[in-house]
Amino acid sequence: MGDLKTFTIVIKLGSSSLVDDKTMEPKLSIMSLMVETVVKLRRQGHRVIIVSSGGIAIGLGTLHLEKRPKKLAAVQAIAAVGQGRLIGRWDLLFSQLGQRIAQILLTRTDILNWNQFTNAQNTINELLDMGVVPIVNENDTLSIREIKFGDNDTLSAITAALVGADYLFLLTDVDCLYTDNPRSNPDATPILMVPDLSQGLPGVNTSSGGSDVGTGGMATKLVAADLATNAGVHTIVMKSDIPSNINKVVDDLQRLDLDSDMNKKKYANIDSQVLQKSELERLTEDDVPLHTTFISNDNKHHLKNREFWILHGLVTNGAIIIDRGAYNALTRKNKAGLLPAGIIDVEDSFHELECVEIKVGKRLPNGELDSSVPLETVGRARCNYTSSEISRIKGLQSQDIEEVLGYTEGEYIAQRENLAFPPNQTE
Repeated sequence: MGDLKTFTIVIKLGSSSLVDDKTMEPKLSIMSLMVETVVKLRRQGHRVIIVSSGGIAIGLGTLHLEKRPKKLAAVQAIAAVGQGRLIGRWDLLFSQLGQRIAQILLTRTDILNWNQFTNAQNTINELLDMGVVPIVNENDTLSIREIKFGDNDTLSAITAALVGADYLFLLTDVDCLYTDNPRSNPDATPILMVPDLSQGLPGVNTSSGGSDVGTGGMATKLVAADLATNAGVHTIVMKSDIPSNINKVVDDLQRLDLDSDMNKKKYANIDSQVLQKSELERLTEDDVPLHTTFISNDNKHHLKNREFWILHGLVTNGAIIIDRGAYNALTRKNKAGLLPAGIIDVEDSFHELECVEIKVGKRLPNGELDSSVPLETVGRARCNYTSSEISRIKGLQSQDIEEVLGYTEGEYIAQRENLAFPPNQTE
């Protein structure tokens, strides 16, 4: 491959890409072409992970059910039937080209503990080092609403962050992001390059829904792109019906080198309309399929591994409300831990080391929370104290904790390594 870079690539395939939403029959041709695409990428030196939906959809077809039932136990039973068939098909197809695969089923409880998070990370990376293609899916047989990732777009972004992927490919039923739904609005125009998703997408309607067999639409793709780019992963949205187009896009990305200083400066300073026009001309001239590229945040604003885990791997069980001064101290470059003096109030009940939201409020002169000022959710924390303990020591100096509680778990409500804020909120 000469001097061309090799990448770690996560490819997310939705249910609608793998299963016909009317007949519930598998799209074997798409799966076969995807296998050829992945094997070609592997032979070029790339490391590839597939995040594959479809377990429930295939289960519906296998059991000759026309639609997804509402009863949770029924859905989980259908997933148990479909998941085995899904991985069996992947294994059969990949084995024709001599490529080994591994199945990884996850629920959010599998990464609630930091050690479990790193174990999942180490396992997937070990499989990649062995030349295996991991196929990841949410364990719908065991998941309940409270611990679900929500959809496999989110799971794919968490997987990409977990392994430090270079690129996340989100495959869908449109060729790229448009200003509106191109099926219903002929004047919709393509958005081909998004240098900074944190700045929003003015003029873009993202309300179009997903198919009957899936849970995702373009809105969930944007959530996943936001998660991934915050973790330093460039994200591609493109159409799934011609899998070999992934090879063309990867070849183009190797030539383009989004991480070069020249391109970073170019994309940061160019007008959006000029950028979209020049990108369309470039893709057309180079015979590269239309797709949308969301450029990852620069290195200064990447979430560190543990920060990503706290923000996106954990389930919150309440909130602590802090004042603006504490927030400013926590988001500066050399942040310290959260002291009790900065806390105004507590919401809901939680145990020590459970994950809670951090909200900013206004403190009244008497130290109480000003309920007339809306709260702003700014981050997450794992606290050293329970909600009832924090309620007793809020607003106090650290040296007073032991006198009030009769014991101390340390001077900080939350230590520095147990605090996390989105990248655009930190220096």
